[in-house]
Amino acid sequence: MQQVLISLGSFGAAEVRRHGQLWFTRLAQAAGADGVEVRGELLNDAGAELPAIAEAAARRGSALVYSSPDGLWAGDGSLDGAALERALQATRALGATRLKISIGGFGAASAGSFAQLAAALAGRGIELVIENDQTVAAGTLAALQAFFAQAQAAGLPLGMTFDMGNWHWTGECPLEAARACGPRVAYVHCKGVQRQPHRWVAVPLAESAAPWRAVLRTLPRGLPWAIEYPLQGDDLLAVTREQVARLREVSATLEAAA
Repeated sequence: MQQVLISLGSFGAAEVRRHGQLWFTRLAQAAGADGVEVRGELLNDAGAELPAIAEAAARRGSALVYSSPDGLWAGDGSLDGAALERALQATRALGATRLKISIGGFGAASAGSFAQLAAALAGRGIELVIENDQTVAAGTLAALQAFFAQAQAAGLPLGMTFDMGNWHWTGECPLEAARACGPRVAYVHCKGVQRQPHRWVAVPLAESAAPWRAVLRTLPRGLPWAIEYPLQGDDLLAVTREQVARLREVSATLEAAA
């Protein structure tokens, strides 16, 4: 059965900060989700919240991903070792084995810092997965392909978090990106999009203007999927349960058609 997680930011930043991510972790579990992605930028008290979420997840066997709000490289192209260490420590406190982060300011001056990154990751037991974010520097296909090629050449093969929706913010084709990045993808953010007069907005897949079924069909099967679109409604548990079930139905349909 398709593994479905929920990125806890899907419940809305204000609500998540008000209730805390432990509260929403429990809601996600009650809705049948297989795990959650904890958002570093929405933690109220990391020292207390992360261990509490870890305990709640361990009791139910829930998968955990930690999402860092920082970029791996600073604007000058140097590896941001402090941001990386904060993210690794938070991932460990959460009891997660997967850390999601963007490349930030990676560029021509960054190639020599792969050894430093490898040393920081060594022995941690944490899988680093690079996300395409909504910036030109860290969210375009050209930027990410250049990064992954250099990392591979440096002996540091890294996986990718493929955010289906973010490509629209950088003016790129998600289907083309799926074809190009597929073998490297380890984790998928399921996000529908619609275009408003001056911006893109995230929406449930069923409301999306993008070819999301074709994207999912193109990506490798068996990867964990995370909901990363708004989950809202008077009965939030019912809404969440319905969206988790819909993703599993989509997966089953794709499997049957394969």
